[in-house]
Amino acid sequence: MQKYNLSDQNSLSVLIVDDIPFNLEVLGEMLKGYGLRVRPVTNGKLALKAAQKDPPDIILLDIMMPDMDGYEVCRRLKEDQKLKEIPVIFISALNETKDIIKAFSSGGVDYITKPFQIAEVKARVSTHLKIHQLQVELEKHNLNLNKLVKEQVQEISESQIATIFALAKLAEHRDDDTGTHLFRIRNFCRMLATNLEDSSIYQDQINSKFIDNIYNASPLHDIGKVGIPDNILLKPGKLTSDEFEIIKKHTIIGSDTLQEVLETYQKNSFINMGIAIARSHHEKWNGSGYPDALAGENIPLAARILAVADVYDALRAKRVYKPAFTHEKACEIISNDSGKHFDPVIVNAFTKIASEFDAEIEES
Repeated sequence: MQKYNLSDQNSLSVLIVDDIPFNLEVLGEMLKGYGLRVRPVTNGKLALKAAQKDPPDIILLDIMMPDMDGYEVCRRLKEDQKLKEIPVIFISALNETKDIIKAFSSGGVDYITKPFQIAEVKARVSTHLKIHQLQVELEKHNLNLNKLVKEQVQEISESQIATIFALAKLAEHRDDDTGTHLFRIRNFCRMLATNLEDSSIYQDQINSKFIDNIYNASPLHDIGKVGIPDNILLKPGKLTSDEFEIIKKHTIIGSDTLQEVLETYQKNSFINMGIAIARSHHEKWNGSGYPDALAGENIPLAARILAVADVYDALRAKRVYKPAFTHEKACEIISNDSGKHFDPVIVNAFTKIASEFDAEIEES
């Protein structure tokens, strides 16, 4: 049997459970000689308490004990998430096949009959300690591997999102020379979604994943503007009806472009939300928006949230064709359009945190 170094703080321990002190003494002295930290107890209740306080690396368990037999002790150990992986070797005078089968059925990994042979006990304990150590090392390896994979996936994901944001910002820069609109929009969307997460109406749709997605996907809302000619997109005066029809096409251009991306990443929830936002952020609650004249909850929730954030930011911004509105005026316009342009529930959420929107504008 391999000898373990007791000076090592990580030395292995064995819990011996037997109601006969002589057996505890013999087994204890033998295993101490091989560097194991021996912990003897005389009944099942003490065994469970000792294992909970300081989980051993292996357990030698008698069957015939008062109050709680070894079968019951083993079953309770295996029901405990913290203790279920500890190998249990039964040591008993019972040698009937049915008793041995019952021991394995209750969770034991091995069975030694009394009177036991010391060499046999050594061999069995050594084998199961090695197996247990290998299992522990394998679990650590798997955890480290999972962590490494997650870190790599996160690194790739963040890199992709940063690239997409840069492209969206490039498109936005054509008619927003401040370059801060997209930063504000994604913060506004996260604020609204976080507030709505506690709403009894939308709590089944909004969770941490939804909030992360809308934060990252919201900058894609106007990415279709890359397909709109400058003479229309940057026109300082009022658009003609024909020009406005061309402007409206940016929703379809953007969503169609992202749809092509989705063909490669079909289960990507971030891209799916980007498509919904790009296509539907100009839809209106009363059905008078574009491009599909959707109404009410037929409009994707992310697009309804984006609509409030986008209009507020547009109202507060100075453009060649309009002055910047005050916070109070912007809030008034949004409130008056509740139930017409905007989802009333989202307007209500906006009203609660409107001061945070104002602070975001002031900081940018």
